[in-house]
Amino acid sequence: MQRPRFRHRLATAPGDVISVFRYTHRALTLVWQTSRVMMLGLALATLVAGVLPAVVAWVGQLIVDGVVEAMAAYDGDPATLPTVLSPVLSLVVAEGALIALMALAQRILDAQQSLLRAQLGQKVNVMLLEKAGELSLSQFEDSEIYDQLTRARREASTRPLSLVTRTFALLQNAISLTGFSVLLVQFSPWALLIIVIGALPVFASEARFSGDAFRLFRWRSPQMREQRYLETLLAREDSIKEVKLYALEPIFLTRYRAIFDTLYGEERRLTLRRTLWGFVLGLLGTLTFYAAYGWVVFETIIGALTLGQMTMYLLVFKQSQGALSASLAAVSGMIDDNLYLSNLYEFLEQPTERETGTLTEGKTPGDGLRFEHISFAYPGGEQVLEDISLHLAPGQSLALVGENGSGKTTLIKLLTRLYQPSHGRILLDGSDLRDWDTRVLRQRVGVIFQDFVRYQFSVGENLGVGDTRAFEDESRWQHAARRGLADGFIERLPSGYHTQLGRWFKNGQELSGGQWQKIALSRAWMREDADILVLDEPTAAMDAAAEAAVFNRFREHSRDRTSILISHRFSTVRNADMIVVMDHGRIIEQGSHDALMATRGRYAELFELQAAGYR
Repeated sequence: MQRPRFRHRLATAPGDVISVFRYTHRALTLVWQTSRVMMLGLALATLVAGVLPAVVAWVGQLIVDGVVEAMAAYDGDPATLPTVLSPVLSLVVAEGALIALMALAQRILDAQQSLLRAQLGQKVNVMLLEKAGELSLSQFEDSEIYDQLTRARREASTRPLSLVTRTFALLQNAISLTGFSVLLVQFSPWALLIIVIGALPVFASEARFSGDAFRLFRWRSPQMREQRYLETLLAREDSIKEVKLYALEPIFLTRYRAIFDTLYGEERRLTLRRTLWGFVLGLLGTLTFYAAYGWVVFETIIGALTLGQMTMYLLVFKQSQGALSASLAAVSGMIDDNLYLSNLYEFLEQPTERETGTLTEGKTPGDGLRFEHISFAYPGGEQVLEDISLHLAPGQSLALVGENGSGKTTLIKLLTRLYQPSHGRILLDGSDLRDWDTRVLRQRVGVIFQDFVRYQFSVGENLGVGDTRAFEDESRWQHAARRGLADGFIERLPSGYHTQLGRWFKNGQELSGGQWQKIALSRAWMREDADILVLDEPTAAMDAAAEAAVFNRFREHSRDRTSILISHRFSTVRNADMIVVMDHGRIIEQGSHDALMATRGRYAELFELQAAGYR
């Protein structure tokens, strides 16, 4: 695996700086929209926490100088002691109150950040899921877009609050620095320059390595996704059977370790360089502090400063350096957060096809389905369908047969507008599918795909997903299950329609492949308003008796509906009104079973081959 070559450089031009921080305003807006009360609370607590350190340092000076004056004024008479101590004790009480207020402000900051983190994480995750819902199926199948989603989900739920927290930390430290600067300027304007010189090198180093870390993060997204996929294969019940059967654990673990070694090697090199440079440059800050320390001590020895002023300036020097370092670290962190937030907004701003259709009925009711010169190809990929033309009248049945990869399922995805044709158009009742309201269109189509989802929900909810309007309607569950021939085994389950399915959750029941297919078939029957039924290999996991029963029930209940059946079992397709044979995305034969058998073409050849297996 090739190592990444980083060419990160720090922004230098004003336009570059603006570009680096372009997401700060959006993050602040996002937090404001999440909770205005808590954001205002953050601002207030930040202001208090920023102002108080300088005030505490100033009161500390007054205490030390007050102690010196009290020692000088005390004449040994115990009666005068309360008078001498009273001003100093008042200052001590005041400083204690200020320290308590600082602690309270910090506690409030921590509490609000914790609550905001939970709210904001939820809000961002919902934004991501809503955006994912707007993507087309072809976009989901695009590896680059999927990597964008993966990167956004991994970091973006925490980065907006991190950016806002660092922004407020920067403001807090800026307020503190302003107060410290007022005190330090009284000592010497050069003191401010010393503090800046000590802090800048570490900031430059951190900003540089933040960029490198972000580049590494983006580079390794595909590898980390592959690593998670391997984890899934090794730890999921739907894959572990085959993994164990074929003894795949060593191969998958070897690949898993190899990916980790590559990613760890890059991260190790970056971490070591970051640590080394951070330590070396951090020594400069330490040296500048002790230079200032010696300067203040010298000024005190020669009488230029009082003991209280020395105490205050030493404290202010130390806190000023800490505040400036924290400010620059916040700026570096904000650069880091802005880089990672680019993942979030890169995904949220991914263009999507807007659903512009509004039709709820076609301009020629009763015309049925028409495929007119339909072609489809994946972006930059091979042609999947080419010049498909069909007409299917209401109540007619169509069977699609052909080898795997001949384009049968893709045709169904075009019918349900999961894909858009590259050329040609599909008409329903005389109107282009693109002009139909998508929800209305999909309510008219009941589909069971071969790779249907086995939801880790209750039995009833597994049926209810077929029509969200009746998601919790138990009478509809039962009606659909009877049509799909699933009612028999469902009634024998421990809690009937309320039995948890799958092994992911407590007391879950696993079904056989044939039983799951009956669940999926029943799910399709939930759509009572659907006048187009599509079954894609609906009985592949069933025995012959169950298959025969399913198709008898299907023919019984679909006489007044348009039906499309995809199957490799010719015994199930021979009764269709029209049979279409597909090969490499094209229609090579079409007609009734008798007509196709009479032509002695590809269909007759495949039928005879399959029939010979039963003789």
